[in-house]
Amino acid sequence: MQGFSFTTVKTIISEIGCCNRQLGSVAQSLAIKRALIVTDAGIVQSGMIELAVSSLTAAGIVSVIYTDVVADPPEHVVEQALAFARDQQIDGVIGLGGGSSMDVAKVIALLTSSSQKLVDVYGVGNAKGSRLPLIQIPTTAGTGSEVTPVSIITTGATTKQGIVSPLLLADVALLDAELTVGLPAHITAATGIDAMVHAIEAYTSKLRKNPYSDMLACEALRLLSKHIVTAVEDGHNLEARSAMLHGAMLAGQAFANAPVAAVHALAYPLGGHYHISHGLSNSLVLPHVLRFNLPEAIPAYAQLANVINPYARAKQLTLAEYFIEAMQTLISAVKLPTSLHKLDVPEVDLPMLAKDAMLQQRLLVNNPRLVTEADALAIYRSAY
Repeated sequence: MQGFSFTTVKTIISEIGCCNRQLGSVAQSLAIKRALIVTDAGIVQSGMIELAVSSLTAAGIVSVIYTDVVADPPEHVVEQALAFARDQQIDGVIGLGGGSSMDVAKVIALLTSSSQKLVDVYGVGNAKGSRLPLIQIPTTAGTGSEVTPVSIITTGATTKQGIVSPLLLADVALLDAELTVGLPAHITAATGIDAMVHAIEAYTSKLRKNPYSDMLACEALRLLSKHIVTAVEDGHNLEARSAMLHGAMLAGQAFANAPVAAVHALAYPLGGHYHISHGLSNSLVLPHVLRFNLPEAIPAYAQLANVINPYARAKQLTLAEYFIEAMQTLISAVKLPTSLHKLDVPEVDLPMLAKDAMLQQRLLVNNPRLVTEADALAIYRSAY
């Protein structure tokens, strides 16, 4: 067996209602007295914020709330959040929301009391020192950010950069499926496919795939593929919601250790140029990247076919092809758009997208098949 390393969040609590019942005691255990809750306006309007605040108040902890997080958070929002955190003299951070809120929470926990600046920590392993106590509470089943050591920040009009460091791993992740009930169908669908991409790409990751990431990726894909249609069609089904939240977390643990690859590399330019959500961007290119990877991924895709359908029996190539078609069918079943032109992406922009995708070498090196700029362009054309 090849050597490997595996790291994840120290404590995970997964229980319906745990945000209200246990957040206060969890914060107490981390010696937090003045907590900054990092979230967005939608979470405040939904009333979810009150569950967190009441739990903290009952434990004698002061709540300070930052609500200006937006999707794909740009640097100026992160800098504003940092200034707010420093001004409020907080001693702990709680990310409450989707991936964007949790990503911003990570940066605030890392830099509030640090001499490093935001620009200093972009890249892999550049963050230094320590951070404030950090609790993550996801309200969508997709990004897995609650258990990953990664924060993605929008750095320009069309560009993003990642901060990758073990320091970004939370102290505690609280998974409460009640917080995902009623999430709109299109968001449930896009975030669910995003989580499935995490599982698939972790399982086929070229450089750091390992037995733990494989185990987690397979269970994540099993849960997500089994429950996503129900979660989309019946947003109040707690069993489906719980399974999706659990699956997204497992996929997050998997790709935090066996990184994602070409699907994400080709998805990022779509989000950067056209503000297509991250989950939908992944969904649009997923089947086409899978077909491109097929010559180098037949055994892995065949194994994943048996994860989503344990009764499937055929030769490896047939199973691998079945897996790709099954993913395409699932994307259609949850009613996500399946082509770039339906989202008004100009065909003339495809060469530009291919060029931008090649900047994501941090991700492309993990792909099971080498991707050239010509390959990226062909994939975009296939998705068009």
